[in-house]
Amino acid sequence: MANGLFRTKAVKTAAEHAPEHRLAATLSWPHLIALGVGAIVGTGILTLIGVGAGKAGPAVILSFVIAGAICAAAALAYAEMATMMPASGSAYTYSYAVLGEIVAWVVGWSLILEYSLVVSAVAVGWSGYAAPLLQAWFGVPMELMAGPHADGIVNLPAIFIIAVVAALLSFGTKESATLNAGLVVVKIIALAVFVAVALPSLDSANFEPFMPFGFAKSVSPDGVERGVMAAAAIIFFAFYGFDAISTAAEETKNPGRDLSIGIVGSMIACVAIYMLVAVAAVGAAPFASFANSPEPLALILRELGQPGFSTFLAVSAIIALPTVLLGFLFGQSRIFFTMARDGMLPVALAKVSSRGSPVRITVFTAVIVAIIAGLLPIEEIAALANAGTLLAFAAVAVCMMVLRRRAPDAPRVFRTPLYALVGAVAVLGCGYLFLSLPSKTQLYFLIWNALGVVIYFAYARRRITL
Repeated sequence: MANGLFRTKAVKTAAEHAPEHRLAATLSWPHLIALGVGAIVGTGILTLIGVGAGKAGPAVILSFVIAGAICAAAALAYAEMATMMPASGSAYTYSYAVLGEIVAWVVGWSLILEYSLVVSAVAVGWSGYAAPLLQAWFGVPMELMAGPHADGIVNLPAIFIIAVVAALLSFGTKESATLNAGLVVVKIIALAVFVAVALPSLDSANFEPFMPFGFAKSVSPDGVERGVMAAAAIIFFAFYGFDAISTAAEETKNPGRDLSIGIVGSMIACVAIYMLVAVAAVGAAPFASFANSPEPLALILRELGQPGFSTFLAVSAIIALPTVLLGFLFGQSRIFFTMARDGMLPVALAKVSSRGSPVRITVFTAVIVAIIAGLLPIEEIAALANAGTLLAFAAVAVCMMVLRRRAPDAPRVFRTPLYALVGAVAVLGCGYLFLSLPSKTQLYFLIWNALGVVIYFAYARRRITL
């Protein structure tokens, strides 16, 4: 039994898979960096900075630093593993090859949760920017642009944008990546405009008191969990996205070189962007004025008397936030695809189209995330998504450290510097962030994985193909 649970599976090359289960290799490193930046820079900085400010005050800047450092350590581990095992599936595939089947299932099941909820959260964030404009310009009732939690019926804009991105991905991977690169440029210009307008209005008084709710997670008398780490546990959502690059390994022309460039390059670029935007936002306005706003950056610009720039930012977000959706819906469909190809999910879902795109799994994924986005609030979605991601990041770091001891002489195109220290920062940091998540989120995550274990023994284990 134990041998079965912890049996490992050799990673196959793309050519070893049957033609109907083989993804087309069409991406190069510029596509990957654009995919990473597109996935990372999005709802986290455009929307969740308001949620983070509500939990940490001006110290939300420190929350960004902590979350970014932990993600950077995980990114280095991902870069090493992705170049060693250039196959679709990301953390699920690495865990299967190094730690064993049951661990791979739990990681894959957690990734399903992560990607599904990330896409949903981003769609809700996009709707937060689109709804005011749709109401002002076309008179669309707010009841049709918010879920039941916000006194609405269903969040139709969120469902609409998921459908559009899913259709684009179904058309073709290279075409999607090329359009994504153009939209990423729009998003970077919008954030640059925000910094240029907000930074001159920086007021040192807005940074005091810097840490009004303390460092560690604490519960206020009104039942709200606050503190720098409580904010970091949510803001962590803003930094991941580079892991979506590793899911594109089989679709990369030169994975040995391009994957490490894409993962590390996109992470460095995004850390720099986030620090500039966070300092400009907190310095330009009292944190209470934009805390928990669905459109915090646009709100700050309006408070600075810049309605034109505020509208420009909102329109840019509407145009460019779908790049995040594209990155994560891409990653989710590839996780589903790989698990289905292994037999852990119905094999029929692992068929590709004549263009080499997994259309069936993309549509299946889109339906699930559209239902979530249409009905649930962004903060709860993001918190639960983070739980799945933290487990996956820790697992990849463990895989990297185990292989360094088990196979020290194995070829490594990219080698993580100070691997033991970097791996420890990733594992311990992810563990601490998990403990800093809302208590109900931790409970929901445990329930999700308990359900996953039941499905593994009842269905997946008997259908897996080695």
